[in-house]
Amino acid sequence: MELNNQSYQIQGLEMIELTKKYGTPLYVYDGEKILSQVKLLQEAFSSVDLKIKYATKALSNINILKLLKKAGTGIDAVSIEEVKLGMHAGFEPSEIMYTPNCVSFEEIQDAVELGVMINIDNIPMLEHFGKVYGNSVPICVRLNPHIMAGGNAKISVGHIDSKFGISILQLKHILKVVEAYGLNVIGLHVHTGSDILEAEVFLKGAEILFDAAREFRDLKFLDFGGGFKVAYKEGDISTNILDVGQKVSAAFKQFCLEYGRKLELWFEPGKFLVSESGYLLVRTNVIKSTPASTFVGVDSGLNHLIRPMMYDAYHGVVNISNPTGEQHIYSVVGYICETDTIAADRKMNDVKEGDIIAIRNAGAYGFSMASNYNSRLKPAEVLILGGKDYLIRERETFEDILKHQIDIGL
Repeated sequence: MELNNQSYQIQGLEMIELTKKYGTPLYVYDGEKILSQVKLLQEAFSSVDLKIKYATKALSNINILKLLKKAGTGIDAVSIEEVKLGMHAGFEPSEIMYTPNCVSFEEIQDAVELGVMINIDNIPMLEHFGKVYGNSVPICVRLNPHIMAGGNAKISVGHIDSKFGISILQLKHILKVVEAYGLNVIGLHVHTGSDILEAEVFLKGAEILFDAAREFRDLKFLDFGGGFKVAYKEGDISTNILDVGQKVSAAFKQFCLEYGRKLELWFEPGKFLVSESGYLLVRTNVIKSTPASTFVGVDSGLNHLIRPMMYDAYHGVVNISNPTGEQHIYSVVGYICETDTIAADRKMNDVKEGDIIAIRNAGAYGFSMASNYNSRLKPAEVLILGGKDYLIRERETFEDILKHQIDIGL
């Protein structure tokens, strides 16, 4: 989002005009920013055979998926529905990594039928898979490296008390199951968490992955998961992706030399690719002052952006209706019957009823975690690409709320 001639723009399009055209609340995505993030990641790992598997859960609109496919990525899917979305968007089964957690074996079988790469993260499922498929279907195994990392406990998934992955301490058990059923393990996977800054965290995970990989002789790839941090506010630190790329690539190439052949290096970025591209544009309904605070009440809330409430996530807020006004301290709050504070005690240019507030970094886990709580409608989505705006999801209507309900005539 750029400030040009006293107005906020994306690729030359004024955001205020977008709200006039499509209404509010409105999710807007800068397609060029997504493409630039893909290029940055490709540049950072240019010395190895990198495969980017976009984490679909971050933002799953099919147009975003198609944009990423054109940019050369695959996808990481965590549900059979995400697998089907990816295929609907044009991804080949060979480009899809399916990494479920605590699903039924029937869902695993559905994924096998679709021909995608299966990533198994628990021993009972590994044994069940072996009994049914033996070595006929190649698989990946997800390991839990016992590394505590990430910006919030809810997104730290590689520690000893996490439900994700098979403990690295159970490697011998894994090997016994693999041997017993002749399982065709062609990949190993670790994911420590989200919002990771230091290359050393990735390198620590890499060493654990390399040690485990030495026990498997038919590997084709190692998957390092995702977790790169993006900047949320001015002066915020983001992952130095070029530094991570250089250090992890060097360690990976050395391992491949020791292993005896070149492998593919996989990453599954979600937030890194789409977070900074997204804005949630909301309209001010009321300015409410109390002895302690001045609230800016807007036409959205935790039903559209739950991250501030669920993860204590910071999202920048800007009054794009008043780019040059005097600044005051406000708390931006939603219209949901819960305490849904989007941004507490923030400086913003003077806000009046009807002003449009832009919520930054809303591309990842914004719409994809949206709900109909309080029977509110989900917003529209717009993609900006090549200097043009495209409606990629219609705003819900009240009829959508009733669509799947059945009136039994009481």
